Amino acid sequence: MNVVRSYSQWIVAMVGGICLVGAAVGMAQRQPKLNAVRAIDARELSSVFRTISKNALPSVVSIETRGKTVSFSGKQNPLGEGHPFGELFKNDPRFKEFFNGQQQPRHHTPRGMGSGFVIDSQGIILTNSHVVENAESIIVRFHDGKEFTAIDWKQDPRSDIAIIRIDAPKGLKALPLGDSDLSQIGDWVMAVGSPFGLEMSVTAGIISAKGRDTNFEKREDFIQTDAAINPGNSGGPLLNLNGEVIGVNAAISTRSGGYDGVSFTIPINMAYWVAEQLVEKGEVKRAYLGVTIQEIDDTLSKKLDVEISAGVVVSQVLEDSPAALAKIQTGDILVELNGKEIRSPTVLQGIVEQLDISKVYSLSLIRDGKRMTMDISFKEFPKDLGLSNTNGAKPKKQDDPKEAKPGAYERMGIELQELKPELAEQLGYDARVSGVVITKVDPESEAFLAGLRSGQIIEKVNDKSVTTLEEFKAATKDTSVEKGVLMLVRTPRSSRFVVIKAKK
Repeated sequence: MNVVRSYSQWIVAMVGGICLVGAAVGMAQRQPKLNAVRAIDARELSSVFRTISKNALPSVVSIETRGKTVSFSGKQNPLGEGHPFGELFKNDPRFKEFFNGQQQPRHHTPRGMGSGFVIDSQGIILTNSHVVENAESIIVRFHDGKEFTAIDWKQDPRSDIAIIRIDAPKGLKALPLGDSDLSQIGDWVMAVGSPFGLEMSVTAGIISAKGRDTNFEKREDFIQTDAAINPGNSGGPLLNLNGEVIGVNAAISTRSGGYDGVSFTIPINMAYWVAEQLVEKGEVKRAYLGVTIQEIDDTLSKKLDVEISAGVVVSQVLEDSPAALAKIQTGDILVELNGKEIRSPTVLQGIVEQLDISKVYSLSLIRDGKRMTMDISFKEFPKDLGLSNTNGAKPKKQDDPKEAKPGAYERMGIELQELKPELAEQLGYDARVSGVVITKVDPESEAFLAGLRSGQIIEKVNDKSVTTLEEFKAATKDTSVEKGVLMLVRTPRSSRFVVIKAKK
């Protein structure tokens, strides 16, 4: 019995051993193939990067700018700062006057650096507006060392795009342009430029996000990438694996002053549209709608009974604007313009600015839960719009408004009082603005977390305008504070919808 059991165990062990040996042999045979495949894949990707770099570098340039020379007077050590003889004798009373310095004129010429790339073989180079800002002269240097002095340049600060003209050398090639709308999160990309003034560097990464709003510029719809971009890279191209430009490198998010892993690029579709106008007209003409809008997040979607990102909600309509003339109202949800879906504020901005101001377009919106369509025409974007607050009054720094029998709404964490014309002007609003003014906000409340502060004005509760405390009480009477109260809140510069819940 024991012999049989032992023999059986021996057979099983032998079979198991054969299986293990077979598996080991199989693994030994397969493993090199797996490694070879991975090596081939890595070499192929490396080959792609190499080819892109080789083709792109001749069309990418370093840009050096020089500003207006400034002269000023000041004391200088005749031997120069840090001179060994100066350090040796500076405390000797016999040389005191000498080493205290002499009044001599000084001259300083501001200099800047950046990158750019050729978009037209006739000598047109695309870069950032902030690269050429305040420049008196511009030197363009190519990868082969050849230098050219710019004969002209135009810029558009709103988009941070500029073009530079040079006398085109023979054989100048433009970089091919891609379609930034087709780029996707996760795509491999390469950034080319001159970081810290170093001659032509190439870095690689992926697209991390699209449609980013960084608050760096007035016109924002950035592509975010983790390809290393440092000071000096501004204006250089972001390339896809086809070697096509999909963006203009513009900014970094940093705490150290250098690359921290987050970089921002202007989509080439918008950048080239701007560049074309700068080349043809020397300036950019945009259409504008004349509304303040905000994205529909989860909280707002529940209150407005619409899907998240199903459009943008209008929080303010500017006087005498195309929106006002078309009878667009605060609270309208804009969902489609000229046949294109509106998924975010940046999408709407991108659609509007490139429309023809001489044509009429179809706009679809949702009002009171019902979808409707209207015709709308546009005006040219006012040059001073955005440089001052939207109601024409200059915001003033004021102390909290004096309380005159304010109404306390403890569950919301706010106190209110009625708004008079003189108080509105004191707070930096137009005297015609109506609503109730916030006099106090509990720092532990949901209202504070939502951004409510004293001096702001509540214009609407749900869909009802409020101008008195009684109207505010009536508008909130049948609303569940636990589920949240929808309010239209105004600051001296803009309006927005917020949802305020009861204090926790």
